[in-house]
This record gives sequence, C-alpha cells and structure tokens, in this order.
Amino acid sequence: MRKSPADATPNPLDALAPEERPEALSFGLFQREQRSLFGEILDWMLTPLLLLWPLSLALTWFVAQGIASKPFDRALEYNLQALTQLVVIQDSQVQFKLSDQARDLLRADDTDLIYHQVVSPRGEVVSGDADIPLPRDNVTPVPGRVLLRTDNVRGDEVRVAYLWLASGDPGGRLVLMQIAETMGKRSTLATEIIKGVMVPQFVILPLAVLLVWLALVRGIHPLNELEQRIRARKPDDLSPIEESFIPQEVAPLVSSINDLLSRLKTSLSTQKRFLADAAHQLKTPLAGLRMQADLAQRENDPKEIRNSLQHIARSSVRATHTVNQLLALARAETTGRSLPIARIDLSKLVTAVVQDSVPRALEHGVDLGYEGPSTIPHAHHIHGNTTLLQEMVRNLVDNAINYSGRQGVVTVRVFFDPYSGVQILQVEDNGPGIAESERGLVLQPFYRALGTNVDGSGLGLAIVHEIAQQHGADIAMDAAHPERLRPGLKVSVRFIPNQPDPH
Repeated sequence: MRKSPADATPNPLDALAPEERPEALSFGLFQREQRSLFGEILDWMLTPLLLLWPLSLALTWFVAQGIASKPFDRALEYNLQALTQLVVIQDSQVQFKLSDQARDLLRADDTDLIYHQVVSPRGEVVSGDADIPLPRDNVTPVPGRVLLRTDNVRGDEVRVAYLWLASGDPGGRLVLMQIAETMGKRSTLATEIIKGVMVPQFVILPLAVLLVWLALVRGIHPLNELEQRIRARKPDDLSPIEESFIPQEVAPLVSSINDLLSRLKTSLSTQKRFLADAAHQLKTPLAGLRMQADLAQRENDPKEIRNSLQHIARSSVRATHTVNQLLALARAETTGRSLPIARIDLSKLVTAVVQDSVPRALEHGVDLGYEGPSTIPHAHHIHGNTTLLQEMVRNLVDNAINYSGRQGVVTVRVFFDPYSGVQILQVEDNGPGIAESERGLVLQPFYRALGTNVDGSGLGLAIVHEIAQQHGADIAMDAAHPERLRPGLKVSVRFIPNQPDPH
C-alpha cells in the first residue's frame, strides 16, 4: 500500500513585500555623487605639483644659505690665519701687534662688521672685542685647527672663525684667536640665489598646469569620441562597438560593453520568440472559445448548448493554465534573482508540495506517493528561494500526473548522501516517456513531444530547467522502465548544499 504524506506543512513565503524592504525605503536617499574622471585625474596630478612647489622653495632656501656661506667662510678663515701672524708670544706673555695693514683688512667691508679677539692662556682678553663669546666647553682645543660656528655679538648674528695657538705655558694652556663677521653679505647673496630660482618657477608653474590640462584634454578625447559614436547609434543597433581605434586602457570596458550587447541581443531574440510562441499558444484556446460561443448562440437544443458550454469550460481551463505557466516562467526568468535566498530543507518542501497535489492526483486516478527522509540535517540544507523551488517541484509532479493517465503511478523521491551532502529530487511516472533524442528539446519553452495526446502548454519542464539553473542544480532524464511498452519518465534534479547564491 503506497502512502502519501498527510502531516507535512507547506513552507511559508520568506519574501517581504517590496514596500516593506528596508532597501526599498532607503533607495534614492543616499545617492552617490557623480564624479568627473577628468577632474579627478587633474586633481591627482596638480595636487602633488602644488604641494611640492613650496617644499622646493624651502629646500632651495637652505641650499642657497649653504652655497652663500662657503666663499665667505673661506675668506673668514683666511683673515683669521693672517691675523694669527700678528700674535707674538714671548716669555709666556701674549702680544697682538695690529699693523695698519691688518686694520685695513678688518675695516675693508662696508656691509658687515668684523670683530676680532685674542685671549691669553689665563683667559684675559689681550686685544679686540670682549663681546665675542668664548667657544663652548664641549669643543676640544686642537692647536692650529680652524673651526667655525654661528653665534651672537651685540644682538647681531655673526659667523665666528677661531683657533688655538701654542703658548709655551708650563700648564699646556693655549692662546685663543677669534674673528667674527656679521651675516649681511651672506643673506644678500642667498636672497639673490632664491630670486634667481623663484622667478622662473613662478613662470613655469602656470605653464606646467596649462600643459597638464591640455594633455588631459587630449587624453580624454578618445572617450568623448566613443561617447559620440554610442549616442549616434540607432535604438535597435546592438552590433559590437569597433575596438580598433580604442585606447588600450579603455579596451576592457568596450569589450565588456560588447559582451553586454551580445547578451542583450540574445535576450531580446529570446523574448521575441517567447512572445510569438505565447501568442500562438493562446490563440488556439481563444479561437475555440469564440467558436463554441458562436455555436451556443445558434443552437436551440439544450443538450447541444450544454455540450458547447463544456467545450468553453475546457478551453478556458486550458487558456488559464497556459497563462499561469507563462507567468511562472516569466517570474523564474526575471524576478527570481531578486527574491530572498534562505536555507531550505528539501524533504519538507517536497512533502508539502506532494501533499497539496494529492487531490489532483486522486481526480486523475493517479497513485501519488513519496519516498525519502522526513527531514534533512540543518547543516546540509540547500540555499535557494522557497517560492521558486516549490514551483519547480509542483511542475514536475503536475507533469507526471498529466502524462501517467488513469491507473498511473507517480513516485516522488528525495535522496540524501550524509557524507557528500548531495541531494537528489526524483519524480518518476509510468507514462509514455520521452524519446532520448527529444529530452534536451523538451526543456525549451513550448516544445512538446509528439504522440502524447495530452493537453499542455509545453512550459512545465522549461520552468523546471530555469529554476534549477538559478539554483546551480543539474537535470537528468531517463526512462523509468525501459523494458515496458510504456517506459515512463524519471526526472532527477541534483543539488549540492551549502553553496552561495549564484546570483
């Protein structure tokens, strides 16, 4: 005795109404500001240039200070060494005999002031200006070595050259000789160097900005040409964009657009063929309805009128079924990707659909049953959309019931491998079956195998195929009983669980 599940409950629809979705409420509130590629590239090129310019000026200033100081430092060292020739040490007594020539040397500069100082081993200022500070304590005296430092004398910044002379003192103490010069000439020379560098830069910087702008205009020009070529196309022109004159950087984008155009062209062709087939499929039942209505209007015999009304009822049922199938296929092809994805227990979903199909099976005199586990562990639930998967199972079961006929047997099975997690939905009937050469064709919309003598729209298996593809499942068809006159059909849909949504 075959059993049909009576205690299974259908899965609820997981999708929310569009107006209830948070993304629908927030759409348009936070729109990303459109950016200018030209402006962004210009910013990235000019910003470093404008930031490096003041840095370049600062570095030039420091370099100019060093360049300006070197010749004056050498002159100061020369003057110091010349003045050391005037230092006389006799019997540990230090004397500084400043000749007229030496005085002229110290007064030869009208720009800067020059100070000199001679300090005896005992720390007494023998000659010169006492205002010149002594060297720092961390400087090790080395007789005869000229050293330089920057210091302050009477509130002015000065450059000081100094050295120690051996004095013959029993304690080894040395004589200190210093000469200091204010920084006027050095600052003047450094300023002249800076002016010589800055003035050309003030001219070059705007010119560089202009050249960068012109280069960007020239570089963006191919994009403008591409935009004009696309805008000039006719609405029905889906031919590929010519790639021979496209810059290398834009080639991937144009290739992607061409791929999109190719897929769009295929999609439009499919839609046109679908609409033509749908119109053809609806034309027959609608013509039958009109003919039977005309006959019923002309008949006076109640029996003939009743017969015409029965034909009208059958034609209307057939038209309604075709429209529902068309809507189901359209929903599977277009809106399936936007419906929510959830983890689904395949066994519970299948048993719920089989339970709903029991009254229809009884009406057609078909023995409908289910074989398989009552539930599948949560870790192996498949990812999918509940509404579409229910539609897929329902179409498989309805198709099997339609083709089994009176005294037919339809068995729905679910196989589950706990090791690999693979799950297989299988629907088997004992109908006329489908020839092996036609099994690939019946998955196309409106294709129906010849010789079945069963009313149908040819959309059931096409809907199954579309939904299976969206869930990453494979479909296989085989003869259920190849040795019999009516071999039947066994349709298997193979799922791999725990796979993310393919879309």
